[in-house]
Amino acid sequence: MPIATPEVYNEMIDRAKAGKFAYPAVNVTSSQGVTAALQGFAEAESDGIIQVSVGGAEYASGSTVKDRIAGSLALAAYAAEVAKNYPITVALHTDHCTKQNLDSWVRPLLALEAEQVKAGKNPTFQSHMFDGSNIPLDENLVIAEELLALSQAARTILEIEVGVVGGEEDGHTAEINDKLYTTIEDGLATVAALGSGEKGRYLTALTFGNVHGVYKPGAVKLRPAILKEIQDAVGASLGKDSPFDLVFHGGSGSTEAEIAEAVDNGVIKMNIDTDTQYAFTRPVAGHMFANYDGVLKIDGEVGNKKAYDPRAWGKLAEAGMAQRLVEAAQQLRSAGRKL
Repeated sequence: MPIATPEVYNEMIDRAKAGKFAYPAVNVTSSQGVTAALQGFAEAESDGIIQVSVGGAEYASGSTVKDRIAGSLALAAYAAEVAKNYPITVALHTDHCTKQNLDSWVRPLLALEAEQVKAGKNPTFQSHMFDGSNIPLDENLVIAEELLALSQAARTILEIEVGVVGGEEDGHTAEINDKLYTTIEDGLATVAALGSGEKGRYLTALTFGNVHGVYKPGAVKLRPAILKEIQDAVGASLGKDSPFDLVFHGGSGSTEAEIAEAVDNGVIKMNIDTDTQYAFTRPVAGHMFANYDGVLKIDGEVGNKKAYDPRAWGKLAEAGMAQRLVEAAQQLRSAGRKL
């Protein structure tokens, strides 16, 4: 059962929370990215999460077509088939859907999945993210409450964002300022609107200085202790330890100590994109430079087919990305802990 059922996905989250580890959640834009992710999880003996953004889904459908629904379903179908050959379990997730994209992306997917459930099938995706960080918190939570009900019908888990992640992600840009830090009041407002499980399970991205992309040391001030402060305060109001299932966004370039503290404070999923993009592309650049006279037909020569065959550099790219995921699994303590 390489693609998690709803029950298995819940079990994955429960195991991570109880065991103080988190799953790498890697963004993919093509079948090669899916393959690389599966290879990395298998090598780390870690379960994991494969996710697609709206831009990634559009690209996967064909860069001249840009059909985000078709691209999402295509990547999910490829993953479901190919994952059968890997001895790990993965969940499929859609990432960072802002309000403006709900009606053309996540709502149609949830409606499709609700029909699948009615027909006695499992949903295509196991979770979907609504990113309401660019709208007021009150509006964010009203929409999240509606989506949580839809997620219940589709047997999927909703991920929300409370706070703002800086930097740029799929065209959505946020400044690096004090808004990057979620407050205790934000956490209390979240459980007041969405409950603590009785309305359906949800994952929460509380922000603690997170920024998308990679910055030089000192540019980003992460404060993972904020997560414990919010967990403790909200937990005290509910009579429940660590009430939130937390997600770490903007994790590329973070130190091992920052990652460890975040996981200790309840993070069960960490998004990784920028680092794996580089890990995928760097070996390709090396291959092109080292084999330029074979990749290019220079001075009337015919080049070297073995050098420009996409499989030659494609295998290197997949191996590079897989190795970066092994590193992530080790840092997140999910390595060697597959179901």
